[in-house]
Amino acid sequence: MSAIPGPDDITRVVFANGLTVLVRENHTAPVAVLHGSLAAGSVHETPAQAGLASFVAGLLSRGSARYDFAAFNETVEAIGGNLTFGADTHSTDFGITCVSEDFALLVGVLADALRRPTFPADHVEKLRRQRLVYLQERDQDTGSVASLRFYEMLFGRQHPYGRATSGYSETMSALQRTDAVAFHAQRYTPDGAVIVVVGDVDTPAVIDLLQRQLGDWQGAAADRAVPPLPVGRAAERIFVGMADKVQADIVIGAPAIARQDPDFYAVRVANCILGQFGLMGRLGAKVREEQGLAYYAYSSVVAEEAGGTWTAGAGVSPDKVDQAIESIRHEFALLGAKGVPADEMADSQAYLTGVIPLTLETNDGVANTLLSMEWYGLGLDYLQRYRDLIYAVTVEDVQRVAAAYLQPEQCTVVVAGPDLG
Repeated sequence: MSAIPGPDDITRVVFANGLTVLVRENHTAPVAVLHGSLAAGSVHETPAQAGLASFVAGLLSRGSARYDFAAFNETVEAIGGNLTFGADTHSTDFGITCVSEDFALLVGVLADALRRPTFPADHVEKLRRQRLVYLQERDQDTGSVASLRFYEMLFGRQHPYGRATSGYSETMSALQRTDAVAFHAQRYTPDGAVIVVVGDVDTPAVIDLLQRQLGDWQGAAADRAVPPLPVGRAAERIFVGMADKVQADIVIGAPAIARQDPDFYAVRVANCILGQFGLMGRLGAKVREEQGLAYYAYSSVVAEEAGGTWTAGAGVSPDKVDQAIESIRHEFALLGAKGVPADEMADSQAYLTGVIPLTLETNDGVANTLLSMEWYGLGLDYLQRYRDLIYAVTVEDVQRVAAAYLQPEQCTVVVAGPDLG
């Protein structure tokens, strides 16, 4: 079997109800891994319901038709397995890890949780209390606050890209059990869902198992629409004062690209150069190491289905905020104004391609990669094409996308930390 998954060793089947299944066998260890996603995320909430998709996902393990809370935990723990649920902007995600002989059992538990959750009233309140504690802690963290406010400034809370997927204290407090029941009934559907199974399994047996457990599941057509992104929002700089803090956190950036944008790979290479490669790229080398302005400095790209962001983040001493912001802006401008040296370009491209085999060393890494490939329609041969996609990016491409998306005067800046007066 090839070390790089591809069309020759991935089986892809689409059930009549719209559920897509990918299976790749790997018999080096008696372990089976399942990763899955369905189109039910925070994009499907109203602003007043912020956090609902995540809340519903958290309740799936609290009780279903065949497994109450105790039975769910006893079944999973008795075999030393792992069964998880979570939700993000566009999807509800789930996963199984276990020894192969127990895989069918956990698939049965998973199917029951996805299809027939009971949302016990006492667990609705228990989970709500836990989430409220988490939200209180999040809202006291300077890095989290800076990030949250940045997305609110860019997209606004009326748009799902501008809201926290985990919600807010006021929205979490207002959620009712009926909201969870309705969200599940309306949004949990096999149509458009993807399940990937990797490991010590027999492909026909896995397909038969999933067909028996999920093949007769019916639901509405998947909704992957996203509200139009706000346009023409003016760049702003805001400060969020937080008492009793000793560090300030900075987020600076701008709207960028969707995952399917033709510039995706150019932006990926440019971002690696700016704030990822080695000790966090140029930002780590200049802002942190050489100038000593930050405890950490890096850049990141988020490419969602309808749009995205390109940001830099830094944690600094409060008296170094202005210097750090100007230094980051300088690196933004430099990347867009001057071509990248050949050796720096080659190092970043080698890093981006060299990390793929490491990602694929585990069944979990393979399953996660295949899920992303299918979710975004990249094709079963994507990993074979990936190296060429990265090396097709030119120095001119890097300069062009940096100049287009990281114009310093057009970037939004959010600082959260102590107010020095």
